[in-house]
Amino acid sequence: MNTRIPAFRLSGPLLAGLLCACTNAWAATQERPDEDMRAVLLEAVKSSDSFIDRFDAEVWLTDMSRRLQSRVKDHDERLYILKQVHYESTRAGLDPELVLALINVESNFDRFAISSAGAQGLMQIMPFWLDEIGRPDDNLFDIATNLRFGCTILNIYLKRERGDMRKALARYNGSVGKNWYPARIYKALSRYWYKQ
Repeated sequence: MNTRIPAFRLSGPLLAGLLCACTNAWAATQERPDEDMRAVLLEAVKSSDSFIDRFDAEVWLTDMSRRLQSRVKDHDERLYILKQVHYESTRAGLDPELVLALINVESNFDRFAISSAGAQGLMQIMPFWLDEIGRPDDNLFDIATNLRFGCTILNIYLKRERGDMRKALARYNGSVGKNWYPARIYKALSRYWYKQ
C-alpha cells in the first residue's frame, strides 16, 4: 500500500485532530505546538465553496450522506458535517474521505465526544490548542471549529513528515513511530469512505 501523499496535495494549511469513540477513546496528540505551528493554526482559524460545480457537490453529498446515515440520523446535521468536512479538508489539501475515516475512528461522528485524555469533538482536538493560539473562547464541540483545527493540525504534521500520511496520522494520534493507528484509519477509509 502506498504510504505517501503526492506533493501537489500539500497546498494550504491543514488541521486535523483525532476523533475518538467515547468508550474506546484514543489519545490525541499532546505535542505542544511551536511558534510556526501556532501561526499556521491561527491563520486557519481566521480565514473561513469547496466544490467545483453543483453536480460534483450533489453526487458527493448524496453518496456520503447515505454512508453516514446510520451514524448521524438527523439529515440537516449530517449534511452540515459533510459540507464542513469537504470544505475544511479541501482547504487543507486533504482528501475529504480520509478525514471522514479519521472522524469515524476517533469519535464515530459524535461531535460531543471526549476522550480519556480530554480531547474533544469530531476530530478529538486537545483543548490546549485554544490557549496556544490565543482563542480560549472557541468551542471545540462546534463542528466547523473542530474540523478547522483538526484539518489544519493534520496538514502541519503532513508537512513535517514530508508528505508521508502514515507518519502524519501517527503523529496526530500521539503514536509516532507506530503503525497501528494509521492502519485503523486506512481500514475505515477502504471499508466505509473510499470513493467507488
